[in-house]
Amino acid sequence: MGKMPMPRPVFDRSALPLLLALALAVAGCGKKHEPAREALPAVSVRVQTIEKKPHLASEEVVATVNSKLRSVIESKVSGRIDKMLVTPGQQVKVGDLLAELDIREIRAKLDQATPVREQAEKDLTRYTDLLAKRVITQQEFEGAQSKARVARAAVTEAETMLGYAKVTAPFDGVITRKLADVGDLATPGKPLVEMEDPGALRLEAAVPEAIIDRVSLGSKLVVRIGSTELEGVVREMSPTADPNSRTLLVKLDLPATPGLRTGQFGRVAVPVAETSVLRVPASAILRRGQMELVFIRNDKHAQLRIVKTGKAIGGETEIVSGVNAGEEIIIEGAANLVDGQPIEVRP
Repeated sequence: MGKMPMPRPVFDRSALPLLLALALAVAGCGKKHEPAREALPAVSVRVQTIEKKPHLASEEVVATVNSKLRSVIESKVSGRIDKMLVTPGQQVKVGDLLAELDIREIRAKLDQATPVREQAEKDLTRYTDLLAKRVITQQEFEGAQSKARVARAAVTEAETMLGYAKVTAPFDGVITRKLADVGDLATPGKPLVEMEDPGALRLEAAVPEAIIDRVSLGSKLVVRIGSTELEGVVREMSPTADPNSRTLLVKLDLPATPGLRTGQFGRVAVPVAETSVLRVPASAILRRGQMELVFIRNDKHAQLRIVKTGKAIGGETEIVSGVNAGEEIIIEGAANLVDGQPIEVRP
């Protein structure tokens, strides 16, 4: 037997107006009523025309802060350390006593050489009188002179070596490391302390050979150390490259800056090319989560734009995309604006 056909639903045309009204009511519930543009209050703002400005593109090179004046203090003679008078962090002046050695052997040599010199001086005086009376020959007199000179030199040598028992600071600075202590044997070539002048600092950077031609003696480069931006002056450049890293050592003098210490990490901006970029005041950039926004003047209204920013240059920010040169950007009063809000431009 064949299947019976299904009956079609009967549509009541009289219910159509009711259905349309219900659909409109449901659609209206899902929308928020937004105020019209003209219903928003006008906001007083300041604007600035966006212009392309010259910019020196640079490549950053990592660097380290070091002292211009550093010294490893050693003893010139051998002897036990009798006194160690400094500690790391201590400020010292030139000539201050850092350590004192016990060198009895040298003192004994001085005690031995002193009477020999005195006797030689007496002999020379006596030989001078005898030469005047023609009792001795000129050769005998010159022999006495030679003995006196040798005796004086022996005393001078012993006194000089005895002076080396006192190790003093070669310049004004601060002790950075103590490498020996009381009782240790000090010998020539064995470091006792390290010191540096914290008032004269420089930045040492390994510049790649590909951009070394952009650096020259006396040139001024932008240096960033932490949040501090300084201007460094190139004072030394290595004439040869490191065969392993293919870099050349460049040293820049830094101005006296509070809080700057040796060993800090820094960066040197080496200029590589000159370009033109769009820059706007940093106050014009609004950040909403991951988005960066600006407001552009569109006749008498504010128009919202999503932008992409680049580097910060002084008090300005580079704009990579989102705006064009010649447009007017709102630089003051943008924080409370909404898209399309009326604005009043003040000078």
